[in-house]
Amino acid sequence: MTDQPAPIATDDVKAIEQLKDGFQSIRQELGKIIVGQDHVIEELLVCIFSRGHCILEGVPGLAKTLMVSSLAKSLSLSFRRIQFTPDLMPADITGTEVIQEDKGTGERRFKFLPGPIFANIVLADEINRTPPKTQAALLEAMQEHQVTVGGEKHQLVQPFFVLATQNPIEQEGTYPLPEAQQDRFMFKVFVDYPTEEEERRIVQQTTAGKPAELKAVLGAAEILKLQEIVRRVPAADHVVDYATRIVRATRLNQPNTPAFVKEWVAWGAGPRASQYLILAAKARAVLQGRFHVATEDIKGVAHPVLRHRIIANFAAEAEGMSSDKIIDRLLAETAAHPSETAAKAAAM
Repeated sequence: MTDQPAPIATDDVKAIEQLKDGFQSIRQELGKIIVGQDHVIEELLVCIFSRGHCILEGVPGLAKTLMVSSLAKSLSLSFRRIQFTPDLMPADITGTEVIQEDKGTGERRFKFLPGPIFANIVLADEINRTPPKTQAALLEAMQEHQVTVGGEKHQLVQPFFVLATQNPIEQEGTYPLPEAQQDRFMFKVFVDYPTEEEERRIVQQTTAGKPAELKAVLGAAEILKLQEIVRRVPAADHVVDYATRIVRATRLNQPNTPAFVKEWVAWGAGPRASQYLILAAKARAVLQGRFHVATEDIKGVAHPVLRHRIIANFAAEAEGMSSDKIIDRLLAETAAHPSETAAKAAAM
């Protein structure tokens, strides 16, 4: 059984071709400032075009903030950075109401002053440094694309994308994100150290001359249109089945749960993981200029979608089994088509 492209509207075909070209242009523009990190940039763009949000985890000094602000410039989107600290309050994020007096009439009224959440791309820097009450201030914005202050709802600007960073090595005085809140993020992306050659280029590029000027490749209206097209990209039944079988295999109470999952997993992924696998796979296919989703797209987005949704137990940690290694084995043992599973079982 092969993946066959389904019919798609002519205008959508042109838009997908435009997005493929735009993706390459964005990578070229960011390459003027960001050295390496191609997989991180691709996964951030997959998130944006899927209308998702992302957790970015990496040690300090890996240009996470520069990467996100540069991405906002190349997409011609507004950008705000919120430094999360232990004393940050929810109103510091969402905004607050103040009393203003009309000098002409003497009448006093409440006026809403928008917080930094009112931007297209919001960087929640070191989100695990602030208490849960403030972390939760992002939840309504991320899910509903609105905030409620003083009983009044305020719509956020579109498109809207939250990127939260976490420092994996500094745990003192931090408040790890609860699993329920992590589940609101489509991706968790790891930012690793650069290679030796990349680090040499970083040093040369950042210690001589002025930084390069970035050109805007896409605009807000184009991004909103492309987000709609991503959701219209067809996914065959066997691709949806493949995604759901991977996710359901992470749950301990399912009849076909693999033995290694029962041994190493404390808690598996929920239905949102299945939805995000398909949406992210659609965006990945579109970025590569394809008009349909393949099982390879599911494999390509499985790690960032699942790594923060699969909770490894003490036995896994003792054996050095991380969530990523469990996902590797899940992908290796889950057949792309049910018929392959039956054939393997018959051969055993």
